[in-house]
Amino acid sequence: MSGKQRIWRPGFAVDLGQVLGPLTRGADPTSSWDGGLWRAFRTPAGIGTLRITAHPGDGEVSATAWGPAADWLLERIPALLGAGDTPDGLVLPPGPLRDVQRRHPGLRLGATGLVLDALVPAVLEQKVTVTEAHRGWRYLVRRFGNPAPGPHPHLRVTPSARDWAAIPSWEWHRAGVDPKRSGTVLRAVRLAPRLEEAAAMSSPDAFARLTTVPGIGVWTAAEALQRANGDPDAVSVGDYHLANHVGYALTGRARSTDDQMLELLAPYAGQRHRVCRLVRLAGLRAPRFGPRLQPNDHRHR
Repeated sequence: MSGKQRIWRPGFAVDLGQVLGPLTRGADPTSSWDGGLWRAFRTPAGIGTLRITAHPGDGEVSATAWGPAADWLLERIPALLGAGDTPDGLVLPPGPLRDVQRRHPGLRLGATGLVLDALVPAVLEQKVTVTEAHRGWRYLVRRFGNPAPGPHPHLRVTPSARDWAAIPSWEWHRAGVDPKRSGTVLRAVRLAPRLEEAAAMSSPDAFARLTTVPGIGVWTAAEALQRANGDPDAVSVGDYHLANHVGYALTGRARSTDDQMLELLAPYAGQRHRVCRLVRLAGLRAPRFGPRLQPNDHRHR
């Protein structure tokens, strides 16, 4: 099955794994990697599948798209791969983070322009382990999503806002999603048109729009805007590990609070999320004390 194609010459280094990796949630039914990325999307133009491959030797990115949203997806290739990003805006002092920034020029923050696409999985990740969240996401997309257009045999497109709203309570339970998180998803999808407007807003206005929904706090909004808007300043305040890792990377301190993290990140205002990405990329992880957070299985309650 042939699709529409585009060749793009970005004029900067592109590392597909670093730029597009945050779009994939574990064994994600919407995504597949095979040297390039297959990704199914639900867009304002309908559903579509995108296959992206980078060719560093030629300085090119090739993309093929299928489905009603093919033109929409191909037009957004530059934004998706970080053409609107400003990595040079972050100036770090000499040290490990500056070294990792220099070694990874392909780290850019891409923007999908799709808020709900990023928001629903972020809600599912609230206050649970990654394993639980990814399991629930996988179940719901496979059960209620649509087959993706194009030749990939296994990809699924996420449910529409109407389909999310129609999922019965027992299916959320089977997915291991508790009523608090499922209720937040239901409130969000009922406001989908207004929330999607946040993709074109400034960072403060986008945060304000998303956090008007009960159950969506700063952490969830940040996780969504990092992906939908490529927001370089959206810090995931309230993350289980992030404050400790940032504090350890910048001071050597094993434990830090969110307030202490924000104080350390204050000199990098406008680029704070990029600093957090570099901390993770550098592998600067705070030492662990005590047991790991154990998964809860809400399916058996």
